[in-house]
This record gives sequence, structure tokens and C-alpha cells, in this order.
Amino acid sequence: MTRLLLLNFIRSKGVLWGLGLLFFTGLLGINTGKQFLNKYQENVTQTAYNQQESIKRNVKYHPKEIGLLLYYVKFGLVNEMPNLAALSIGQRDVNPSVQNVTIRFLEEQKYNTDLLNPLYSLLGNLDFSFVLIYFFPLIIIAFCYSLLSEEREGGTWSLVLSQSANPKKLLRIKILIRFSSILLVLLLLFLVAKFYLNIAFDVPFLAFMVVSILYLIFWFSLGWFVISFQQSSSQNAIVLLLAWVILTVISPAISTAFVNAKLPVSETFQTVLDSRDGYHKKWDLPKEVTVQKFFKHYPQFAKFKMPEGDFNWLWYYAMQQMGDDEASNASKQLQLKLRQRENLSSTLSMIFPSIHTALTMNDLAKTGLGNQLSFGEQLVKFHEQKRLYFYPKIFSEAPVLKENWNIFPLEYYQEKKAVNWLKLLLPLVILSSLCGFWGEIRLKRL
Repeated sequence: MTRLLLLNFIRSKGVLWGLGLLFFTGLLGINTGKQFLNKYQENVTQTAYNQQESIKRNVKYHPKEIGLLLYYVKFGLVNEMPNLAALSIGQRDVNPSVQNVTIRFLEEQKYNTDLLNPLYSLLGNLDFSFVLIYFFPLIIIAFCYSLLSEEREGGTWSLVLSQSANPKKLLRIKILIRFSSILLVLLLLFLVAKFYLNIAFDVPFLAFMVVSILYLIFWFSLGWFVISFQQSSSQNAIVLLLAWVILTVISPAISTAFVNAKLPVSETFQTVLDSRDGYHKKWDLPKEVTVQKFFKHYPQFAKFKMPEGDFNWLWYYAMQQMGDDEASNASKQLQLKLRQRENLSSTLSMIFPSIHTALTMNDLAKTGLGNQLSFGEQLVKFHEQKRLYFYPKIFSEAPVLKENWNIFPLEYYQEKKAVNWLKLLLPLVILSSLCGFWGEIRLKRL
């Protein structure tokens, strides 16, 4: 019986076309990720080269004043991206993976990024995660909506009932055949991605695969639940397509609107305003007031005396520091609010499989908001290290040419985060089980 059902499925109109289209769009998504990886690696290589060239050029043209030289010199920090990110680009296309900063005030430099075509930002990326979350369910719906109703509408169901003691077993075999075909396409795509993108077979990649398979199981479970109502093919198709629209389009939009209303990020403007005022208003204040505030922040530098004259680098970099100090409260509130938004989004995703899958994939691939916030925290530490290293040299007017400028290559940050298997698996397992078991109960009336 299984062999006959398999042959009938393969010979069905559109099956091979559907599987072929799914595989082709999956390959397109993988190739999109490959291009994104290449661009990232090219940016990192070019930034490393430019940083060294910039330092050499500035040392050449500003050999006498280290304060003036460090006004221009930028130091780069890279947010390392695993090759797995090619499968789920997330927010990496809008948030910078490489940040170049001077030792001047940081808040103004944090949000510098490449200019993007707003049309591309609106359309997003056809990466693998997009194909999985949006296209795979549509093919599953096409394969499952008439699982039972086609027998009834074709007039063969009475024959099945007369020849089979367990007609529900027949339906199970049919849906397992469809699941196996979709799963085969998914595994082939993962195999291609593994070698084409050179993805390490590690825990995050394994977790990524498990989440993908569970997401497919959820949609088959939902299909099983819908057909258990034993309605017509057209009614089943409408219900499943409506479920697809709600779960993949409406629920993310509603969740985003709820998060925005619950946790508006008004601190963004205040942070920029405070940082600019904290620096620019110091031009109109007595230099001693600014320098004393700076010494209060860094008492270890109080031993340096402020030179006389209209301008000196101690006062100038003290002004720069005040820009960050006076924006620190707003900046901390902004980071806290963004963390809260991330946690709220993660909580809401527990009841929406598409959102949970997308956020989980971004988290595993280190392309989500959490990774960007962690990178931002590391950037603050990186910037502070550079300040603490160069401030004494600036204030003591250390010779530029005696400094070893070759010890400042591009630096890297790698987020280290363990996979939370319970949080990763539980929502999809629970929702799939509910749909599957409820469908089983309803089909007892078959």
C-alpha cells in the first residue's frame, strides 16, 4: 500500500514542480547568503588594510603632535560573523559588523554605518531563513489541503473504507510521504549549504537544523488538524492559507506594533542631543571647569597640568569626554530599553512559530538584536581601552615617532553564547503536539 501511495503522490500534478521550485528558491537563498558573506569578508579585509594605511599616512603628515594625529586616526572593531549567518542574515544587513572609531566622544560614532538603498531595506533579503519560513509552508499547504477530501470528492473514499480496517493509517502514510519529500529537500539544501558556505558542523548548526525540521513538523501538524474537520478541499485550502497569512504576516506586524507601543525608544534622540550638548557647550565655558570634571572622572590623570593658551589637547579631549559622560544616562536607558524589547519579542514569539523560528535562527547565526547589543557593549570597552592608553601620551606630549604604531591592527569580537535547547525546542514541540493530538482525536470519528 505504501508503495502505491508513494507512486500516486509522485505522479500527482505539480508535486515535482513544487519540490523543484522549493529546492531552487532554497539554492537562491543560499547563494544570497554566500554573496553577503563575501561582502562581509571583503569589508573586513579592506578595513584592516585601510586602518594601517591611515595610521601610516597620519604619522607621516602629523609627526609632531600626537593629539592632532589621534583626532584623525580610527581604530576598528569587527563583530565576527560565523558562516552560519549566511542562512539567516537577520539584522546584519542594516547594523554594521565593522565599527571604526577615534578616541573622541563615542556616542556620535556608535551609529555610523553604510548608506543603504531604502528600497532594498524594505524588500529585505531572500536568504534561506526567508525561504524556510514563508515558502516551505505554502508547499506543505499545497500538499496537505486535499489529503482526505480528494478521496471523498473523487468518489474513492467508500472503496477505501470497504477495503481498509484502519483508514486513518492510510492518511498517516500519505502525510508521512509528503513530510518525507519536503524533509528530503530541506536536508539536501542543508548539505549544499554545509559545503558551499563552509559551515562548521557544530552545535549552532545542529540546532539550526533541528529548529527548521520542527518548523516543518508544526505546519504538517497544523495541516493534519485542519483536515480532521473533514471539510471540502476548497475550505481546507482557505483555512490553511488564512493560517499562513496570520502566522507569517499579521502576527509579526502585530507583535512589532505591540513592542513599539509598550517600549517606545524615545531615548535615541535624547542620547544624541545630550552627547552633542555635552561637547559643544563646553566651548563657551571656562576651561578649568571642563578639566576639573574630567579629572573627577579620571583621577589618575589629575597629575597632568593644563597648559596655558587658548587651546590645548588636555582641555579638548576633556570636552570630548564630557560629551559621553553627559549622555551616559540616556545611553544606558536606551540600551536597557533595547534589551527589554528583545526579551519581550522573545516572549511573544513563544506563541507564534514563525516569529520564534526567525528569532531563534538569528540568535544561532549571531545576526539578531541581542548580538548587536553585545557588540555595542564591547565597542564601549574597546573605545575606553584606547582612551586610557593614549590619554597619558597626549597629555605628556609623547613623541609621535617613538610610538610603535604597528601594534594597532583590526580587533575582533566574538559573541560566546550557549544554546538554550529548552527555549529553542519547547514552543514548537508544544504547538505541534497540540495540533497533532487534537487532529488525532477528531479523526477518531473517521
